[in-house]
Amino acid sequence: MAAKTKKNRTRPQHRSGNPQKANAPRDPRAQRPVTLGDWVGAARLRTLPLAVTPILIGSGAAVLVTDSLHWVIALACLAVAVFLQIGVNYANDYSDGIRGTDDVRVGPVRLTASGRVKAKTVLIVALAFFALAALVGIAIVVRTEQWWLLLVGAASIIAAWFYTGGKRPYGYNALGEVFVFVFFGLVATLGTTYVQALALPQEAWFGAVAAGLLACAVLLANNLRDIDQDRTVGKRTLTVLIGKRATQVLFTLFVLAPFGIAAFLALFFPIAWLALLALLAALPAILIVWTYGAPRELVVALQLTSLTSVAYGAFLFWAFIG
Repeated sequence: MAAKTKKNRTRPQHRSGNPQKANAPRDPRAQRPVTLGDWVGAARLRTLPLAVTPILIGSGAAVLVTDSLHWVIALACLAVAVFLQIGVNYANDYSDGIRGTDDVRVGPVRLTASGRVKAKTVLIVALAFFALAALVGIAIVVRTEQWWLLLVGAASIIAAWFYTGGKRPYGYNALGEVFVFVFFGLVATLGTTYVQALALPQEAWFGAVAAGLLACAVLLANNLRDIDQDRTVGKRTLTVLIGKRATQVLFTLFVLAPFGIAAFLALFFPIAWLALLALLAALPAILIVWTYGAPRELVVALQLTSLTSVAYGAFLFWAFIG
């Protein structure tokens, strides 16, 4: 009996979860108390320009039809876009945290993964922002009486959640760029134009494609930064599948293609030539993506690409209303 007990005591124990977590050094930032700054950081404010760009372009395109800017509806569209963006960022913090995806990462420490905030609390905050987006969206629908847009709004929230949420998140299966292009490009831009003008001029379509490509470029920069960590935890982003070099090429194409669109639009709206000034941020971003030594350097490329996006949108807005 004694021998049997001793055998049981020496039996190796098998642990579940991320095998890298036990071997990774504890980040000292994850040991300090959570602050308001941590919550703001988890909202990932550097991605918010992506919510602003389609609203600028879509509102400008609407003026081409109505000859006037509907400020209230435009601001409501902006609120929906910002609330959705923040909501999806918190939802990603929650979903990646409970999966262990953020146990090994290069960027800032996440709330859920650090253990400083209960996963349920982060989830509640994410759902709260989704609810705010829904409420403002419903107000827009009531104002415009375009009830079918409720389905578009519901689809947007569902897409935001299942980016990293659910049993089969599409962000883990190389479809992140597709959905970002559709919802942060086409849906956000065209939706903004439609609720103000009840029409979709071709300028709105061109602008929607440009906004979507720049949003995809930001996602590529983010995923290129995390490529090694994503491989470790089994997150199959497009970057993981196609590799570093192909991602660099695709990033360059996504950043530069919108400027080709701007040059074409400038033939009809001369102020659109000024959109080329956004290359002052875009070209350094491309240079960093091709020459970076450490993954952390790509955070700057991400920020510059976001700046490129909002500057581009602002110049197109000016061109359309000028």
